[in-house]
Amino acid sequence: MTPRPASSPIDTSRPHPARVYDYLLGGKDNYPVDQELGAQMPPVAKAGVAQNRAFMHRAVGWAARTGIDQFLDIGTGIPTRPNLHQIAQEINPAARIVYTDNDPIVLRHAEALLISTPEGATDYLDADVREPGRILDHARALLDFDRPIALSLIALMHFVPDADDPYGITRTLVDALPSGSCLVLSHFTSDFLSAAQDKTEEYRTSGISLRPRTRAEVARFFDGLDLVGPGLVTAPQWCKDTPAPESDGATDSFHVGVARVLR
Repeated sequence: MTPRPASSPIDTSRPHPARVYDYLLGGKDNYPVDQELGAQMPPVAKAGVAQNRAFMHRAVGWAARTGIDQFLDIGTGIPTRPNLHQIAQEINPAARIVYTDNDPIVLRHAEALLISTPEGATDYLDADVREPGRILDHARALLDFDRPIALSLIALMHFVPDADDPYGITRTLVDALPSGSCLVLSHFTSDFLSAAQDKTEEYRTSGISLRPRTRAEVARFFDGLDLVGPGLVTAPQWCKDTPAPESDGATDSFHVGVARVLR
């Protein structure tokens, strides 16, 4: 499938979360305004986003190995190999993936997200997570909502302020999933950061709405779901059928979890 042309020009006058994330991962698809904000981040920030990305790899691989072959990834970000579909389709070439993001630069790179195996399929939607109904309507054209789907909300909901009801948005998305599906979620936290390491105000001053949440607050995203082991933990601590990465805890900045939808 081919993404539609970008509906709005790329705004290079202010940083964007996807581009700052790309900078912190060492990517090249960012602008001076993103680099300026990223350069203010302490070393723990770069380590944290790398740990978060590695968690996504492990969680998606685990979901695919359990038999889930459909994925709805919201807040996709700028493509960084391996992308979610490459992980899933390496395990099951017939896997089908719908990507969603709201940054024009991500849309311009969407072709990289659409290179599927012949057996599988990928699609891309330019939309905001605050439009869950629109996202679900689009996803139904490619995904079978009578069979399990993995919903991926990776490093996304901390950009949704309380006023926009992040829990209600997540509930709307999860409620549309059939039994046997799962929610894969990671969320930035300042629980383990010192005052010097916590750059929340720098993000907010730049125009990015950043809302770190505590472990208890992140746990609310999983209300009514069945958390799989090891439960709600920091990114380096989550592993199932792959070795746990080494971590001394000094760079932990994400709470993560995977939970099953049981009806």
